[in-house]
Amino acid sequence: LGKIFHELASQKGCQILEGHLMRDHVHMCISIPPKYSVSTIVGYLKGKSAIAIARQFGRGKNFTGEVFWARGYFV
Repeated sequence: LGKIFHELASQKGCQILEGHLMRDHVHMCISIPPKYSVSTIVGYLKGKSAIAIARQFGRGKNFTGEVFWARGYFV
């Protein structure tokens, strides 16, 4: 997951300064350019990482209607 997060962040010009992956949640300290809002970047990371994870680990299953990340975030 760390590699996926770093690739997605760099696509938006962001840098993940620190991160911790837990079994049930993720902590990240992200440097975001002023032209983006926090909600835009968090939404982008959550959405695109969920797609990447489903493609990589889904093994052909259809995840329509399933939710990978919980709703919301803390800043």
